[in-house]
Amino acid sequence: MSGEDYRRALEAAVREYEALGEQRQQIDRRLAELAQTMSTLSRLCGIVPTVSVGLTDACRLVLRGAGSPMSPTEVRERLKSFGFDLTRYTNDLAAVHTTLKRLNDAGELRFVARPGTGEKAYVWDRPARAALLGPDIASVMREMDEKRRAPRTSKKKPS
Repeated sequence: MSGEDYRRALEAAVREYEALGEQRQQIDRRLAELAQTMSTLSRLCGIVPTVSVGLTDACRLVLRGAGSPMSPTEVRERLKSFGFDLTRYTNDLAAVHTTLKRLNDAGELRFVARPGTGEKAYVWDRPARAALLGPDIASVMREMDEKRRAPRTSKKKPS
């Protein structure tokens, strides 16, 4: 194999890696939606869960399924809507704030400021990224992106 063959194989691997990362995000969102549905239906059926989910995992579930940035208040309301028991916390909003800050510090969430309001919001930031594999692969990804953006011209074979 030549260097160009290796390069094409690397580009194919990067494309597949990115596609799988997208699939993982979609699966995570769907899992979060189903967890919320199951929790709500369980309560409506009178079933009490035998294993409780902690606040950190519950916040993860909420933000994975959100698809858009959420403020701490919105996270708290979503937790309440799917039956998470916040009564054990003296100040439930402070507990949510602290949890979101820790998840942000751990790199699982990303802090964003909403345009116009400047309100704090968090978005799930744990997708698989080929760029995390190293600067050389990031360089290949940039080149691939530039090729995709470049205007396509038809190449005619000389007659």
